[in-house]
Amino acid sequence: MAKITKEEALLYHSENRPGKIEVVPTVAHSTQRDLSLAYSPGVAEPCLEIEKNPDDAYKYTAKGNLVAVISNGTAVLGLGNLGALAGKPVMEGKGLLFKIFADIDVFDIEVDTEDIDKFVQTVEMIAPTFGGINLEDIKAPECFEIEDRLKKSLKIPLMHDDQHGTAIISSAGVVNALEIAGKKIDEVKMVVSGAGASAMACTKLIVSLGMKKENIIMCDSKGVLNKRREDINKYKLEFVSDTESETLEDAMKGADIFLGLSVKDAVTQDMVRSMAPNPIIFAMANPDPEIPYDKAMEARTDLLMATGRSDYPNQVNNVLGFPFIFRGALDVRATTINEEMKKAAVYAIANLAKADVPEEVNNAYNAKHLAFGREYFIPKPLDPRLLVTVAPAVAKAAMDSGVARNPIEDFEKYKEQLAERLGTGNKIIRRLHIQAKTNPKVVAFGDAENYNVLRAAQVAVADGIVSKAILIGSAERIREIIEEYGLHELLDYAEIADTHSESQHIRRLTYAAQFYKARQRKGISYDEANSRMFNPNYFGAMMVELNDADAFVTGYSTKYADALRPVLEVVRCNQNVKHVAGMYMMTTKKGTYFFADTTVNQAPDTDTIVNTTLLAEQNVRFLGVEPKIALVSYSNFGSVKEGRARAVHEAVTILHRDYPNMIVDGELQMNFALNSTIRDKKFPFSKLKGHKVNTIIFPNLHSGNIAYKMLQEIGGADAIGPILVGVKRPIHIVQLESAVRDIVNMTVIAVVDAQQPRFK
Repeated sequence: MAKITKEEALLYHSENRPGKIEVVPTVAHSTQRDLSLAYSPGVAEPCLEIEKNPDDAYKYTAKGNLVAVISNGTAVLGLGNLGALAGKPVMEGKGLLFKIFADIDVFDIEVDTEDIDKFVQTVEMIAPTFGGINLEDIKAPECFEIEDRLKKSLKIPLMHDDQHGTAIISSAGVVNALEIAGKKIDEVKMVVSGAGASAMACTKLIVSLGMKKENIIMCDSKGVLNKRREDINKYKLEFVSDTESETLEDAMKGADIFLGLSVKDAVTQDMVRSMAPNPIIFAMANPDPEIPYDKAMEARTDLLMATGRSDYPNQVNNVLGFPFIFRGALDVRATTINEEMKKAAVYAIANLAKADVPEEVNNAYNAKHLAFGREYFIPKPLDPRLLVTVAPAVAKAAMDSGVARNPIEDFEKYKEQLAERLGTGNKIIRRLHIQAKTNPKVVAFGDAENYNVLRAAQVAVADGIVSKAILIGSAERIREIIEEYGLHELLDYAEIADTHSESQHIRRLTYAAQFYKARQRKGISYDEANSRMFNPNYFGAMMVELNDADAFVTGYSTKYADALRPVLEVVRCNQNVKHVAGMYMMTTKKGTYFFADTTVNQAPDTDTIVNTTLLAEQNVRFLGVEPKIALVSYSNFGSVKEGRARAVHEAVTILHRDYPNMIVDGELQMNFALNSTIRDKKFPFSKLKGHKVNTIIFPNLHSGNIAYKMLQEIGGADAIGPILVGVKRPIHIVQLESAVRDIVNMTVIAVVDAQQPRFK
């Protein structure tokens, strides 16, 4: 697991706008009339309608897409009873996950009481605000009574995720593991380590799937829950066994399944060896499992294993369940989350692991071919199919069990609506981060005499994205910044390359000789070649060209054109590419768009526009998105026949002729490019008909650069880039004075770029 420092964690939660979520308007609010409609007097009308028909709250308010994440802070992660206020960062984090995975809005509510009656009463009183309630981080056994009472009194979806989220994901894994092991659920013996909220919920759900209660032995911190124990509370009595076993070690002998929700190192290799053939181990203690994955696999070659960790196969991660369970429950206005809905989620998740894995998921985890088996029987958290698989299954189960108040009539249309809910930008970056970690590279960083660059390098190393950082710049200044800001750990994985130092003399001469050889017939003398190697951008580019580094990230304190020139002189363009281009990934509330060219070609001719389009198409596809491309201008399909519009028009003609299968058209004005409704009506002949454009090719650098910066500043879009496309080597240039996060994202792209076969 990547190491996260205390300082980094605190900065993440406090920089810019403190916290992780915000409330934003969803309606027009710029004029006095807008405000009069939003509040007084216009707001009176929906109030009166809701008074007459309470269900109209779903029509006129955000209730139907709003979940409360509620806690009293008595069991915060693995930290214990921190209190309500200290648990707030976790609740905000849960809200973030709801939003990014299922487009569900969240208010986090921290209730400052450990009194069950007061807590229940508080939730009951605020419940009209919400479409659903997610209970979180409430200690056992109080959580059992709280959930039971609230489920009886409230008529909206409610779930204690610590119990049921873990139960649903682990049960899906158990179902699949049993199939792989060739065992039947009603015949196997299961041992449970832990008797808290999660353990109880997991065990109960597995029993509801067909496991016999008499085949289960549960242990708490004092040993086996057997009939000789006199210290067992009423919640544990349900799983008291008639067994001679006293310890976990005794119980595991001959067991088919071990379900761990307890503490690290509770299980030894000998205990694993004592289990039945093809044993199944779910070691889910957080953050360290009951037995490390490597040790368990060393003990048994026939083992099927899952943990709660992302760095091992088969991660039991609650994010596989709760966003999509609530999505389905909200969309049918379910009155509860019942057992039928939980089982539907179990089987939907289990079956997804058996389906062919799309290439984008394989790429995200740097896998050649994920396939159902011992190392893949639980889906991956970044699988985009989860939303359109689990939510509909839960919704249908709610309908079939009679708890849905707003049944879905067309499930295919519903799935399309789900797919459109989420933009792709954040998912792309998350996928690329995971892919980068699977095969980290040596990355050289230019402009390393700046804190943001050094901090980004440290983050990239700590996250396992970069195996070694080469810091190009003044050694004295770099060490001063490291000392000033406490970045000492970076030096354990970094080399400082001061181009003016004696230590780099031999390397500098080698680079100069190679550069002179390549450029001597292009006006470069040896002395000039040697002089340019003192420039960090020439030096870094030569590092990659001669394989002393796998990738180079630069540009923080250098004008873009000045940083680009050395790249083009040293490494040149890819084969069959005449021009490079710059592309931005723009993440907006309406989805993700790719803009090119935004940084390189000032006044491209027809061939350059064609070249830019091809490069954008290739790289958007590389990022895991099917490109739907519009070439934009101030005219539509030849309505203006001169100037820049003519070059764009001619480029489209060439693209249609030479690349008939490419989804591309133009020239189009921007409103027609982005609004498919008016475009399809006005220009039904377009190759873009029925498609949502996600890639924009601009007629010149001015328009592209202006557009992305305007969208970033006025539209609040997140701009990732510029991604330099068409270069022979993995070299990327960040914008001047980029934030740490932007440099890290560019480093991720550079590493994934370097992982591609052409660079191996």
